[in-house]
Amino acid sequence: MEANKMALKKDMLDYVASMRNLTEINIQDSITEDVGGGWLSCFPENFSLLEILNFSSLNGDVNFDDLERLVSQCKLFRVLKVNESITLDELQRLLVHAPRLTELGTGSFLQELTPRQYEDIETAFCNCRNLQVLLGLWEATSVYLPLLYGACASLTFLNLRVVPPQSGEFAKFLAHCHNLRCLWVIDTVEDKGLEAVGLSCPLLEELRVYPADPYDRDHRDGVTELGFLSVSRGCPKLHYVLYFCRRMTNAAVVTIVQNCPNFTHFRLCIMTPGQPDYLTNEPMDEAFGAVVKTFTKIKRLSVSGLLTDLTFEYIGKYAKDLETLSVAFAGSSDWGMQCIMEGCPKLRKLEIRDCPFGDAALLSGREKYEMMRSLWMSACSVTMKGCKLLASESPRLKVEVIREEGGEEDHALKVYVYRSVAGPRKDAPPFVLTL
Repeated sequence: MEANKMALKKDMLDYVASMRNLTEINIQDSITEDVGGGWLSCFPENFSLLEILNFSSLNGDVNFDDLERLVSQCKLFRVLKVNESITLDELQRLLVHAPRLTELGTGSFLQELTPRQYEDIETAFCNCRNLQVLLGLWEATSVYLPLLYGACASLTFLNLRVVPPQSGEFAKFLAHCHNLRCLWVIDTVEDKGLEAVGLSCPLLEELRVYPADPYDRDHRDGVTELGFLSVSRGCPKLHYVLYFCRRMTNAAVVTIVQNCPNFTHFRLCIMTPGQPDYLTNEPMDEAFGAVVKTFTKIKRLSVSGLLTDLTFEYIGKYAKDLETLSVAFAGSSDWGMQCIMEGCPKLRKLEIRDCPFGDAALLSGREKYEMMRSLWMSACSVTMKGCKLLASESPRLKVEVIREEGGEEDHALKVYVYRSVAGPRKDAPPFVLTL
């Protein structure tokens, strides 16, 4: 492990030292090891070309003096995304040197501040008049949000996914964000916070609401259909949504569809599996029927709640441009999946889990899989016999079954199907059976 870390550090240092005309360093989601902070010292003494620096996913400290020197030398800095090791007062010193920033990913937002420090940081953000994208804010609490007010006027993308703001402070914050097009939050904002979104962000096009605790089975907190309705009333341009909620009704979804008729991505995730319309106790079929009937150009759809095969009949009949479909805890029989296979000509990716679909459903897509990117099925009613039959009849498809210790011999618990002109892959672990 230590040898790998040393090799990674050397590769990184060699890379930085060799790129004299470098304008961008973006190591997000590519390096997460702690390679030490010394790599920042490898830039030439008068290096001034860098415009983009992103080390938000890099673990460990960096040498702040080297970082500040680099930022101060590069007058064209547009994007700066740091990791959690950068404190608030250090961030303030960086912002002084980078007044042209359009994207900022902050470090830790948890620090005891003197009144003078608070004032200096507030002033630094006020001077970021071109800021369009803001994220990071690690460990931030609502008390620190006012520091950002001065930088909000030009924001188009705000990511508060790691910040648990309460609805009151969140509403005050959004009052400064009238130009937002994209907002990512967690459900601690509650319905009152989403009401503020509808009141303050009329230009919003994308909304993602993530669960603060996806394993909370009681779901006493979070958002409901009321928050989604509030957003739809105030944000008619909304066309992309990912919404994790405690409950939903058919009537609410029908109204949302009427308020925002241009959705291309509609991902509704009711947290309790198989939950019906909580007011009528009816399945959620008519909700998703309204979605696919109205959004004729919809490309991505995630369905949830109590659903019968009727939902999949609607999808097969109306969702002719659908490319990605995610299904969980839904459907009544194989007929549901057969409707999708027969009715969605542009489908590229299908994800299914915990549904009653079996071999007949799997085999109904023989010809369609040739044109798709992938099929994933888990905890369904598919058998090894069905998987072997699909593999034998479709030699250009790769059919992989992921086995689990103690599982039933004939039950294909997890199945992954994809098209490939190459032979069987050689990197499959022992528990993956390629047919």
